[in-house]
Amino acid sequence: MRSRTPDRLCAEAVELAREAAAEAARPGTVGEYVRAVADADRVVTHLFECQEPGYRGWRWAVTVTRASRAKVVTVDETVLLPGPDALLAPEWVPWSERLRPGDLGPGDLLPSEAEDLRLEPGYSGEDSPPPNSAVSEEMQQLAAVEDADVTAGPPAAQETPPAAGSIAAVAEELGMRRARVLSRYGLHVAADRWDEAFGAKTPMAQAAPASCVTCGFMMPIAGSLRQAFGVCANEFSPADGRVVSLAYGCGAHSEAAVMPKPPRPAPPVIDETVVEPLPLRGPAERTGGSVEPDAPAEELGHS
Repeated sequence: MRSRTPDRLCAEAVELAREAAAEAARPGTVGEYVRAVADADRVVTHLFECQEPGYRGWRWAVTVTRASRAKVVTVDETVLLPGPDALLAPEWVPWSERLRPGDLGPGDLLPSEAEDLRLEPGYSGEDSPPPNSAVSEEMQQLAAVEDADVTAGPPAAQETPPAAGSIAAVAEELGMRRARVLSRYGLHVAADRWDEAFGAKTPMAQAAPASCVTCGFMMPIAGSLRQAFGVCANEFSPADGRVVSLAYGCGAHSEAAVMPKPPRPAPPVIDETVVEPLPLRGPAERTGGSVEPDAPAEELGHS
């Protein structure tokens, strides 16, 4: 049972605790004394500041104790513990939760869990997989045949394709021989992710002249999601090669309006573009007569 009051002899063994901390720490990294904490009867932990670079807020904790009716205090353990304001590393997160889109590189493998909610068996009936199994035995055999380059043994020992008329044989013929397919949950998760990136609520779609459902560069996809999504095939679009919502849109729409003509400028107040022909000689010079000095300007032929 933990005592509320520290043992007197253990609480007074501050120098003994400092020597133990100095022996465990690097020289000169044991700082000021902080306080003593009673852990149990005749068990006290002395705390010292740690001045080690990179361990801001950490403390050297030296636990001392003594036997019952004994006068000699001994060191139990010395550890480095974080204080209330200590600099700590981020909380550890499993790798499966740390992965982000784009983290997978060449040669990396990302196995899917057997109970992945995004997937479900891709066949049913007589070829349905056994309980708690993502791949049926028959599919495992077919996968082994495809992966093996050369299989040792006589031809009779080789794996055979699925029997004619079985569900697996029909699925193989139709190109649908997949052990698992997207579940309804997987479809919803993918649709939400695509709609968030290239959906109707994005700023690009809000400013687009029209939606992708009327764009000639939109390529339809197969499956039930084709009712809401397609693939953009416009190299000038920010969504080129991406799955986009039919309600998405951008300025590279195939039916976008032709580039508008520049606006016509307002007519000038003084039209300097019109040429007005003026005679080089006045009417008097053309007739050989004289003109009075104070003759009006109209008689001089000036406009």
